[in-house]
Amino acid sequence: MHIRGGIDLGGTKIQAVIVDHEHRVLGEMRTSTPHEGGPSDVAATMAATLGEAAKLAGVETSALLGVGVGSPGFVDARNGTVARAGNLPRWQEPFHLAAALSEALGAPVELGNDVGVALDGESFLGAGRPYDSFVGVFWGTGIGGGVILHHQRWLGRGAAGELGHMVIKRNGARCPCGRRGCVEAYAGRRAMEARARRDVERGEKTELFDIMEKKGRTQLSAGVFAKALEKHDRYTEWLIERALKALGAGLASACTLLDVEAIVVGGGLGVRLGQPYAEKIRDAMLPHLFTPDRPPAIHVAELGDRAGAIGASLLVPGAKGENSPARRERNAASRGR
Repeated sequence: MHIRGGIDLGGTKIQAVIVDHEHRVLGEMRTSTPHEGGPSDVAATMAATLGEAAKLAGVETSALLGVGVGSPGFVDARNGTVARAGNLPRWQEPFHLAAALSEALGAPVELGNDVGVALDGESFLGAGRPYDSFVGVFWGTGIGGGVILHHQRWLGRGAAGELGHMVIKRNGARCPCGRRGCVEAYAGRRAMEARARRDVERGEKTELFDIMEKKGRTQLSAGVFAKALEKHDRYTEWLIERALKALGAGLASACTLLDVEAIVVGGGLGVRLGQPYAEKIRDAMLPHLFTPDRPPAIHVAELGDRAGAIGASLLVPGAKGENSPARRERNAASRGR
């Protein structure tokens, strides 16, 4: 029975899926990421979330072929540890996440970078299938990025694709990473919320925090931003426009350097705001492109907010079935789109 699990660990949510050999989702569950405690508390919540997804799929976690996990921070897949996960509570030192989850679930666990597994998911099963090369940008709590060249993820020396930490303004806004002028300092949800809180303290008017409270949230989630945009909240429109300009400048520089065929936009904000805002990102790129007459195609992640979890499930050995007729058929169909 080739049934696998996948977990996407994010700064605001944990998404878990159970998939079959054709990558169809049999069960899924989503919960909020703990913001107190430490790595062991996060791991316990991850295991419980996958357990609920497995119940919905009608399987025991111990019967899974394996579980893949996409995590932020510094992921050491060989040793099964995660360190320096800045958006997670008290998670600086290496924590043996694979071992903790494997013990709780009764199944082998493989770790990967959260953005990397989502990028692989889109390349293998989603919007990136027709393209030889593309840049993935994951617009969420932070700004994740990655590069696919010749259908393979370009890793460089291990840190390639960090679009969120490309500097677009010298001595610009302070980024959560500690540097100044990064794309993430203007477009990351965490940085946007910090800016909004400062501005409200200075007397700025916005419905963002009223919407947040009505939704029972403690943070400005993608849904909160989307609702404020629906209500034509002027401050939110300005904040999102500022983010779009930053994303446009960063992506244009990446495309000028790499000349990729396409851009795939994922992440909580990217998926929630959808194709209209993906087009706005492309519009923001145009003034900065060296070849504006042939901009790259731009798509929202086809796997939606499941991209990270489904992509993580591909970490399980044998998941991709690289020479399977099913994969050849999917790729041939995608090239004909």
